[in-house]
Parts: sequence; structure tokens; C-alpha cells
Amino acid sequence: MTEVRDEEPAARGQEQRRPEDEPGTGVVTVFGRQLKLLRTRAGLDRAEFGKLVGYSADTVASIEQGRRIPQPRFIDRADEVLGAGGLLMAMKEEVGRAQYPAYFQDAVRLEARAAALNLYAVYAVPGLLQTEDYARAVFQMQRPLLPDEVIEQRLEARLARQEVFSRRPAPLMSFVIEEAVLRRPLGGRKVMREALEQILLTAQLRHVEVQVMPTDREDNAALGGPFTLIDTDKGQRIAYAEVQDDSRLYTEVIKVRELEARYGILRSQALTPSESSAFIEKLLGES
Repeated sequence: MTEVRDEEPAARGQEQRRPEDEPGTGVVTVFGRQLKLLRTRAGLDRAEFGKLVGYSADTVASIEQGRRIPQPRFIDRADEVLGAGGLLMAMKEEVGRAQYPAYFQDAVRLEARAAALNLYAVYAVPGLLQTEDYARAVFQMQRPLLPDEVIEQRLEARLARQEVFSRRPAPLMSFVIEEAVLRRPLGGRKVMREALEQILLTAQLRHVEVQVMPTDREDNAALGGPFTLIDTDKGQRIAYAEVQDDSRLYTEVIKVRELEARYGILRSQALTPSESSAFIEKLLGES
């Protein structure tokens, strides 16, 4: 999914962030306060608690102050060590969504539980297929610049989304990627080569199909831009689309069917999965 637009106006030595991108707001702050309360009640200082959960005192301080979003493994271990009885674990899903930009939080919740995902990529390798170095390069090149801690938070969150590939039951997944995306060496030639290799490996999974849309095709049914079709675990199909500063989830039947039709035609116009793998292998040979 191409959620590669985050806009925090930045100046040299000073950055301004939108409220949804500011560490220490909302559920993250509440979690930090709860954690500190439980830790102090247990009679533990930050260093002692940090040793028990496997994190530094500085990391614990950052989480308690709402400046760092805790990962699921931290939440599970903290709940156990502090005898919280599930109080901290009950906040895990909401805290996890705080890792993502506000415009993407609903989509990532649906993605994690999807029965099927169909994605059309136009500008960059889809987030679900990105390597760590490719994803970091995408975040680092955004303008206005993102603060370093926001980049690291979003990088970790993006890679965590890829757990969907090992989920059981496995969701059916289809990707149609424009050829230009595969030829655009974001992050450098080495980074792009590793990204192509990862796409090839992922395409070998039984529940995943990757197709390339060649640039020389005379027909393209989806010139309106990238989008994703999400089949929920409740049997509903929802569409998600992003364009610059606007993103939207579509649930209206007419709009969803329109995008379904576009995607179906697009797949028929693109290379087949086997042809696409051969095409990517050829690109690797050229790099």
C-alpha cells in the first residue's frame, strides 16, 4: 500500500508536526501514564523495570512520557512483569495503530484482518513488499522532512505490516505494479536490487500473485491513480485510495464496483504472474 505522503512542515533546526504525527498524544500518552503508575506501585525504578522487560531505562522513560510508541512485545512483557492483569494488553491494538499516520490508521486495521487484498501501485513499491532499506529511503526523501524518530517509528510499523504474509488463514493477495516503479532506483541501485529480489521471493508464496503493468501497453484501465481493494473478514469489500493530501476509504457499492471493474481489466492488461516474474528477473540481470 503506497502510503508515502506525510507532511510535516520543516525548517532547518526546527520541525513542526501535525497533531497525529506528534509523539506523546492521545492513546500513547495514556499508555505511558498507566505504565508509570503501575511501575511506581510495584516499587521499581526505570532501570530495574527495564532489566526485567529487556529495555533500557531511557527507552522506558520515552514510553512513559509518550515520546515513543511501545511495540507489542514490550506491552506483553510489561503487563506480565507488573501484574497488570491485561490492563496494558487491552490497549495494544489502539497503541499499535498510533504508529501510523492518522489518514492510514483505519486502512491498516482492515488490512491486518483482510480475507483478500488487491493493490495497484503506481509511484513506489507497495509498503507490504518493501525491504527495510527501501522503506527507510522512501521516508527519508519525503519533503518536508520527517523527524528522525518519526521515520524510525513508521519504518518499524511498515515492516510489522508484513506479518500479514504469515498469517493463518492466509489472505489472498494480488499486486499490479507499474513497470516504472520497478525501474525507479529509490535509495540507490543496491537498495532497488534488494527490493526486486524481495518482490520475486514474495511472489512465490501460494497466496500471492504479482503482475507487472508494462509501460509500453497502449491500454491502461486505471489512469486515475493507485488504490487498494480490501475484502474484510466480514465479507465486505472496501476500497482505499490516496492522492497527495487526500485519502479515503470507500464503502459505497457503486464506487467499490467501479474500482473492482478497473482492477479486473487492469489485471487482464498486465503481464501474467509468470511473465511478471520473468520480467523482474530480467531487470535484476540488467542491474
